[in-house]
Amino acid sequence: MSEIKTIGIAGAGTMGAGIAIVCARAGFRTKVFDLNPASVERARQQTEGFLRKSVERGKLAAEKLPEIMNAWQGTSDLNDMADCDLVIEAIFESLPAKHDLFSKLHAVCPEHTIFASNTSTISITEIAGGCGRPDRFVGMHFCLPAQLMKLVEMSQGLTTSDDTFAKAWAVCEAMGQKPVRTQDTPGFILNYFLIPFNNDAIRLVEQGVADAADIDLAIKTGMGYAMGPLELLDLVGMDTQKLLCEAMHGVTNEPRATCPPLVRRMIAAGWLGKKTGKGFHTYADNKMYGA
Repeated sequence: MSEIKTIGIAGAGTMGAGIAIVCARAGFRTKVFDLNPASVERARQQTEGFLRKSVERGKLAAEKLPEIMNAWQGTSDLNDMADCDLVIEAIFESLPAKHDLFSKLHAVCPEHTIFASNTSTISITEIAGGCGRPDRFVGMHFCLPAQLMKLVEMSQGLTTSDDTFAKAWAVCEAMGQKPVRTQDTPGFILNYFLIPFNNDAIRLVEQGVADAADIDLAIKTGMGYAMGPLELLDLVGMDTQKLLCEAMHGVTNEPRATCPPLVRRMIAAGWLGKKTGKGFHTYADNKMYGA
């Protein structure tokens, strides 16, 4: 395993919780930070529920569950991140918010700690410029849901040292993930296609072409996708999709990246997706996807 032993995850939302599972499952000591203690507790419960389902399905040995949960620690005190060798940020898509978080982490973490962002739309170089250690900053974009999907888009900013990138790549492989190298460009590979594609699916609903269930069924059946675009959007959350659209459109001016009006109406109604029980589909619980 790499020299990185303790990994911090900043942000206990859907993405952060999934990345934490990947880290803890691979044997890393894992710390999950969020300012909201309720979010940390929810992530812990979702993690344990996901792992129990994995045991039930024969994908995880029963004796591994307590071992993984013992490696998982939640906190709302940023000072607890001081012994992390790598911190992966998984908060919402806002450059000022990311700069604020990383500047605080810079004051807490030792010099050797590598910072990484799970951003899918914002320039790695721009985020690195406000982190205090631009040479030790790298992009690590996990696929949603991270605990099931193996792909990680690895991006080296203009200031990222080769040593930092190599260490981040090695830890990604140690997690059991499949890294691919991308340039520091908007959307990298996946979201360059996915954000406009998902918006197109939303506009089909807006225009009354078909309902969400039929659109998802058509995409899954005709294109072989594991999830339909509207199911995926419910997992991502309408609030997150709005931020993704704004970030992507802001740097590309791509018309298809413009946030559809329906997304804003759904946010106003509180229909954020799986986390609120209703989005394009209706849900009985907010348990993590799959196992």
